[in-house]
Amino acid sequence: MIYRFRVILDNDTDEDIFRDLEIKESDTLEDLHNAITQSFGFDGTEMASFYVSDAMWNQGQEISLFDLSEDASSQLMSDTIINSIVYEMQPKLIYVYDFFNLWTFYVELAEVEEIDGASYPNLLFSKGQIPEVAPEKLFESEDLDDFNEFDDDLDIDDYENLDFDENWN
Repeated sequence: MIYRFRVILDNDTDEDIFRDLEIKESDTLEDLHNAITQSFGFDGTEMASFYVSDAMWNQGQEISLFDLSEDASSQLMSDTIINSIVYEMQPKLIYVYDFFNLWTFYVELAEVEEIDGASYPNLLFSKGQIPEVAPEKLFESEDLDDFNEFDDDLDIDDYENLDFDENWN
């Protein structure tokens, strides 16, 4: 079977930037990574990861290009067959390329078709030009308290009342 994906750049502009790709369901996520980087004009030399996503595009399990963990426990793109992660009931992935610039893409399974003899992966459609720099990511919250990691009502600028023992050592 052939999977048809729409890969959409996460940007805050009015212009839609996406690519429609076809790839065999039995190919690896590394093959999909290569197809995405080529279709957007990247050289493919930067770190990248896919993240399993739910219907609301919440980031889940990471599948990375290289294993940088200390215990060699990362799930790798080269070992992950596309249809083991993506299928009709689980059609979404988040793809992040270049961890310094955070090019972020939404990858969604659009169709599943029979193989028709074409060579795969295959770029079907391209819309929009990728900008010179990655779109800036804004981390917003409705309530500033969502960013407060300490729940103690202490004023860190009030040194007199912090209960600091200067002779602790």
